[in-house]
Amino acid sequence: MDRDVFEKLRADGHNRIPVYRSVLADLDTPLSVYLKLADGPDAYLLESVEGGETWGRYSIIGLPCSRRFSLSGTDLTVYEDGRAVSKEEVSDPLDYVAGLQREFHAPHLEELPVFTGGLVGYFGYEIVQRFEPRLVDDEKPDELETPEMVLLLSEEVAVFDNLAGRLFLIVNVDPSLPDAWENAQRRLDRLAHRLRCGSQGYGEPLSREAVAEKDFHYGFSRGDFIRAVQKSKEYILSGDIFQVVLSQRMSVPFSA
Repeated sequence: MDRDVFEKLRADGHNRIPVYRSVLADLDTPLSVYLKLADGPDAYLLESVEGGETWGRYSIIGLPCSRRFSLSGTDLTVYEDGRAVSKEEVSDPLDYVAGLQREFHAPHLEELPVFTGGLVGYFGYEIVQRFEPRLVDDEKPDELETPEMVLLLSEEVAVFDNLAGRLFLIVNVDPSLPDAWENAQRRLDRLAHRLRCGSQGYGEPLSREAVAEKDFHYGFSRGDFIRAVQKSKEYILSGDIFQVVLSQRMSVPFSA
């Protein structure tokens, strides 16, 4: 991308522009790029799969994100650089997320993969209680205190093109900020420098101790699980349900 294209996109009214640089990466892998660039919290590596089995063309490395959205119950907390900066009550998380999406207007550039940044994260199963009226009062115990939703605002990504052996370094820029183009180039320069400097390696394993089956703790005993399966079959035969997923929580101590 050159500055003329950037200025045209700014004039078109976009408030986020993916400024990018393409570099040859035939000696790198998605994991080696992750080790070089994603050296902080709230980073991720996503692999694309086509048809459920075929390895996809693109690998997406999300660099550490500064903003995170976390939902527990109806409490939505926004974090900036790991620090909680706001909290509000949210009755409909999907509507809240749709509002976030409406805040950003970014172009799709044909030379780039479809994903160039945005919201990345998960929605937990229990979030269905927030928009299914029949389940509103069906609160379950939350022993792990795991958020029902966590979304990262991903503004710096590296997209690995496994077919072409190229890597796209992408920084999303607010064009209304002073020196937006120059700052984007400096950000890309830093990423390119880190890419050339090499990774810190895999390091030593955290623990060499083997984990035995007896060390695991299960949420279901064998007898309770078998009874739950039998009860599910009865519900299916009576027509009350057509599908059920029985989850088995397993935990084991580890060193980290």
